[in-house]
Amino acid sequence: MELYKLIPHDTKINFVGNRWYTYAFSIFITAASIFAFAFHGLNFGIDFRGGFVMEIRTQEEINLAELREKLTKLNIGEVYLQEFGSNRDVLIRIPSSGEAEDGKNQNSSLEKIKATLGDNVEYRKIEKIGPKVGNELIYDALLAVIISLLAILLYVWLRFEWQFAICGVVALAHDCIVLMGLYSALHYFEFNINSIVALLMTACYSIHDTVVVFDRVREDMLAYRSLSVAELLNKAINETLSRTVLTSLTTVLSLMALCSFGGKVIFDFCFPILFGLTFGTFSSVCLAAPLLLLTGIRVDGRDLELGLDKIK
Repeated sequence: MELYKLIPHDTKINFVGNRWYTYAFSIFITAASIFAFAFHGLNFGIDFRGGFVMEIRTQEEINLAELREKLTKLNIGEVYLQEFGSNRDVLIRIPSSGEAEDGKNQNSSLEKIKATLGDNVEYRKIEKIGPKVGNELIYDALLAVIISLLAILLYVWLRFEWQFAICGVVALAHDCIVLMGLYSALHYFEFNINSIVALLMTACYSIHDTVVVFDRVREDMLAYRSLSVAELLNKAINETLSRTVLTSLTTVLSLMALCSFGGKVIFDFCFPILFGLTFGTFSSVCLAAPLLLLTGIRVDGRDLELGLDKIK
């Protein structure tokens, strides 16, 4: 017995009738994201630019402002400091400059940092990443995203029809482009390996919601043969709306808690996922299913009436 239902079971929101507003918003936000990427680029992190990372622990509480000032005076490039764990643990990140840096230069920078920090410091981790490794990571990350999108396209095609696959991947590409736009517009967020994880998580969450809606669309098409395509799409979206909202809401609340209380490292990882999840839910409900109107779907070999005049 259901004790609580966030969305009433008889909800009749006209998603298909308002599809042009959805299309206009999606086109605008996608174009803005592409524009930001083309003219602003990405703030590549050490994973892609190269550089080195140090985790240190001191015997006393660290004053980050003083430490940053000392390391900046060494003229070794940009210095990023952040606490993690306790106020005695600090992560030091120094990306390489635009020019290629050899191992001798990196070793020289490390020696300068160690001399500045002194002897009363425990070096828990020191990692060096060269430019060549960074370029390989960019290629591998791009390849992983492309293969994922192609695999999702094939899966939806085999499970449903090609029309569903095309609409699902269009909505999926929309979500990934918008998330990339966030990284381009806000250089506060570094684009690193965690960003690839955020992209893939956004894609997985988005296609999961989309498949749920598509599954209900297919069921309703077989069960309600007298309804037009527009009526069927509205019916299917509204029937799955409660499940979509509840699933997204619980995930959003968890991510918001992590963003609020998890510290900077957790925030930088979770906020892009939260952003992508929000747009993934939007595209699953308001974009993927209405796009089916443009593809011409068939049931049992027969064309269905669009019936757009019935949902105005």
